[in-house]
Amino acid sequence: MEKISGAKAVVECLKKEGVEVIFGIPGGANMPIYDELFSSDIRHILARHEQGAVHMAEGYARASGKVGVCMATSGPGATNLITGIADAYMDSVPLICITGQVPTQFVGTDAFQETDVVGITTPITKHNYLVKNIQDLPRVFKDAFHIATTGRPGPVVIDLPKDVLNDRFEFYYPENVHLRGYKPTYRGHPLMVKKAAELIMRAESPVIVAGGGVIISGATEELITLAEMTMTPVATTLMGKGAIPENHPLSLGMVGMHGSKYANYAVMEADLIIAVGVRFTDRTTGRYETWAPNAKKIHIDIDPAEIGKNIEVDVPIVGDAKSVLRDIIKRLSPKINKEWVERVNQLKQSYPFTFEDSEDEIKPQYVIKKLNEIVPDAIVTTEVGQNQMWSAMFWRALKPRTFITSGGLAAMGFGFPAALGAKVARPEEVVIDIAGDGSFVMTCQELATSITEDIPIIVAILNNGYLGMVRQWQQIFHEGRYSEVDLGGVPDFVKLAEAYGAEGIRVTRKEDVEDAIKEALKNDVTTVIDFVVSREENVLPMVPPGMPITQILDEKSIKPVRGKVRPKPGVRKREGERRMEIEEREEGAEVMEE
Repeated sequence: MEKISGAKAVVECLKKEGVEVIFGIPGGANMPIYDELFSSDIRHILARHEQGAVHMAEGYARASGKVGVCMATSGPGATNLITGIADAYMDSVPLICITGQVPTQFVGTDAFQETDVVGITTPITKHNYLVKNIQDLPRVFKDAFHIATTGRPGPVVIDLPKDVLNDRFEFYYPENVHLRGYKPTYRGHPLMVKKAAELIMRAESPVIVAGGGVIISGATEELITLAEMTMTPVATTLMGKGAIPENHPLSLGMVGMHGSKYANYAVMEADLIIAVGVRFTDRTTGRYETWAPNAKKIHIDIDPAEIGKNIEVDVPIVGDAKSVLRDIIKRLSPKINKEWVERVNQLKQSYPFTFEDSEDEIKPQYVIKKLNEIVPDAIVTTEVGQNQMWSAMFWRALKPRTFITSGGLAAMGFGFPAALGAKVARPEEVVIDIAGDGSFVMTCQELATSITEDIPIIVAILNNGYLGMVRQWQQIFHEGRYSEVDLGGVPDFVKLAEAYGAEGIRVTRKEDVEDAIKEALKNDVTTVIDFVVSREENVLPMVPPGMPITQILDEKSIKPVRGKVRPKPGVRKREGERRMEIEEREEGAEVMEE
C-alpha cells in the first residue's frame, strides 16, 4: 500500500467525514495541510483573523446542523481561536478545530510559536487531542467527529505537530468508534417519561420552556404537538428562538432578563414547568430560589450534568429532546385548561410587547421590525449587546436555525463572521447580521473575506455611538456615569465598507429605512447599512441581575438620569465634526434630488 503524509491523511479524513468547507488561515506549523488542500476539492475560506474563522465555522454549523471545521497555525493562530471555541462550548455547537503545533521534539521547550493548546482548551472543549504518533491520526479524527456531533454537541480540538504532518504511513480510516465510557443516552427512562406524562395531564397551568436543545435535536414538530395537544403556552430561552414559530398563538416569546412581561408572569404563575433542552441560566431564571416557586418541574436534557445543576426538578429525564417528547406524547390525551388559556391571553393583552416610536429619530426597534416585515424568512445573526436583545425581542423567528446568536459566552464580534458562515451553509437564503457599532468593528476585517470569497450578506448596524448595553447599565446602576463607552463617532461605516469593495448606505431619517433595506436586497455584494439610531434608547423591559423575573424595569420605573461622559481629549470634537459631516452630506443629497 502506498504511503502518504500526515498532512494528506488529514485531508483524506475530512473527506471521509463529508467535510465540504473549512474556514482558516495558514501559517508555518499547518502549512503542510494547506499544501495538500491546494489540489483538494474541499472549499477553503480564507479568514482575516482566526476569531473570524471559528465564528464562521460556528455560523455554518448553527445554520446547517452539520459540523463546522476551522483551522489555525500554532501559537497565536491557535490562541486566536479561543473565544470561538469557548462560545461553541457554551452553546453546544459541533466544531472540529485543527491547530498546527511545533515538531514533537520541541513540544514543551517554549519553541517559536509554541503554546500548550491542549492545556489551554481543556476547560472549553468536549475533548482535545495532541497527536504525537502518525498512526493515531485516522483514529483521532474518527473519534473527534463522533464526539463533536453526538450527545450534547460541542467543539473538539486536534493539535497536530509539524513532524507528524510531514511523516508518512500507510493510510487507513476506521469504520467504527470505540470510546470506553462515552455512551450518550438518547432514550428517556420509561418511569420518568410516565411520571412526566402524568404531571402534564394533571397540570392546570403548565408552561413549556424551550431551549437550544430543541433546535439541536430537531424537535420542533414534537414540541408544537405537545403544546397543541395540551394547549400549553411555550416560552423560549434566547437560544431557543425558532423552536416554535413566534407567530404561533401559544408562543410567549423569550423569557428572562429581557423577556416579555407576559412570559415572565406566566412562568411565575405556572403549576408545572416542562423544560426542554435548557440550562436554566441566570439570564433565564433571575434569582434561582424564586423561579417558578409554585410549579412542579420536568427537565429534559441530553446532558445529565445540567439536570439539577441550577434548579431542583421533580422529574429529571436524561435523553434527546426529540425522542423523549415523542415518548411523552404517546402517553397523553388532548386536553384544554380553558381558564389558564384565558389567563395567558389576558397577560398578553395587559402587557403588550412594544416600544415608544418616534418620527424625529430612528428607533432601533423600528429598524428590526422593518427588516422582519420585509424579509420575514431571512436568517438573522446578531452581534452582542443592545442589538442582540432588541433582535431577540422584535425579530419573530418562524423556523429553527434562522436566529443565530452568541448566547452563553455573549462574544462581541460574533455576528458578522457567523453570518458569513451561515451564508456559506445556506447560500440560497438572505442572511442579515443585526449589529451594534461597537461589536461590528471587532471583526469587521472579515469584510475582506465576504468580498474575496463572494459571500454576500447584509449588515444592519444600529449605530448609537456607544457601547450601548454597558452605557445602559451605567445609566441605571451607576448614576449615569458613562465611563469609557463613547465610541467617538468613528469609523465612517460607508467608507469602511467601500474600502473593502462592499456597498455602504447611511440612513439618518426614519422615512429612508425601508428604501435602504430594499436597496441592500438588490445588491450582489455585502452591503453595510449604517442606521444612525437614537443614542440613549434602552433595552426594556429588563430584570435587574440577581432579582426575581417578576421585578421588571420599564420606562416608568427607571429614574431619569442625564448621562455624564468621562472626558477624553479629542473624542467629542471628532464626534461633533463627524455628525456635522453627515448632516452636510444629507443636505447636499436633498439639494441634488431637488
